[in-house]
Amino acid sequence: MDRLHLTGPVIPNTLGIRDEVWVSGGVIHMERPDSGPWERIDGWVVPGLVDVHCHVGLANGGVVDDELALKHAMTDRDAGTLLIREPGSPVDTGFINANARAPRIVRSGRFLARPKRYIRGYAREIEVDQLPEAAAQEARAGDGWVKLIADWIDRDEGDLAPLWPTDILAKAVAAAHDNGARVTAHAFSTEAIDGLLDAGIDCIEHGTGMTPDQLQRAAAQAVPVVPTLIQVANFAAFAAQGEPKFPRYAARMRAMYERRYEQAFAMWDAGVRILVGTDAGGEVGHGRLPNECAELQHAGIPASAILAAASWDARDFLGVPGVADGAPADLVVYAADPREDAAVLANPSAVILRGSRVV
Repeated sequence: MDRLHLTGPVIPNTLGIRDEVWVSGGVIHMERPDSGPWERIDGWVVPGLVDVHCHVGLANGGVVDDELALKHAMTDRDAGTLLIREPGSPVDTGFINANARAPRIVRSGRFLARPKRYIRGYAREIEVDQLPEAAAQEARAGDGWVKLIADWIDRDEGDLAPLWPTDILAKAVAAAHDNGARVTAHAFSTEAIDGLLDAGIDCIEHGTGMTPDQLQRAAAQAVPVVPTLIQVANFAAFAAQGEPKFPRYAARMRAMYERRYEQAFAMWDAGVRILVGTDAGGEVGHGRLPNECAELQHAGIPASAILAAASWDARDFLGVPGVADGAPADLVVYAADPREDAAVLANPSAVILRGSRVV
């Protein structure tokens, strides 16, 4: 582990800025522990970035081996992502947390979906009445999160449709809560949202079909949304693929693609808690959290709000400390102020993980 003297500004939260912190023994010190020697690093210091929607262990072709999964995690790390929430996976990536040079992963259990209503081979496919018990089991299998697939294409209807009735959703969310886990849900459509909010969902992924009234409900219920804009950028391609057989689905996906920036800004403008996630691990490559932040800024969200969402606010949401005395030293340093321009996040000058400078 390194002995580092970080001369700020150190941006621990929205309330204040420090001039300097020290790192030794793998943790942060607000006061100099001793006389040195210390390696000095200058720049804007922020808590390690957080990708709250990142599938380590998955690629465009499906599940990858452990070696490639670790490589994906390292790619995220080198871009400044030091904490990942993996919202559903068919593989157990817990082994990555044993690697001191890899980012920390907060794992959900396996995706929960109905038969033939999600990507083949990814989900635990169950019938409707099995959802509450499956949610309890996956809550115990993960690190405090359960992932539901709330909507997917229904081939009989030829469009997106909800998978679960509200009463079953409510029982599943309660079962996860009883087992110490929170629940997040994949949701592209409008139709799935009210049932999720009625059921007490803890987070919503994508939210591309949320109406103004639903955004107001989410804000009032303190339910965060993860816009995943670089994934939504693929909706035009999804629409083209589905057009021959499912024209209604294609039209909907194309419309959501075209208003993706307007929708992300509407989330923030409604007071919804925005979290930042790439949805890496399929159509989206790893290491792209700075790109997602740039997309959110393109949507009109201020860079200062984006930085909070991608750093200390996400850490607070996941219950992981940021800049605090004695906290694990997971920090990223930039040559310019990322509160002024999210593009700064693409070029970290130093990445410090568990007290060691890794970049």
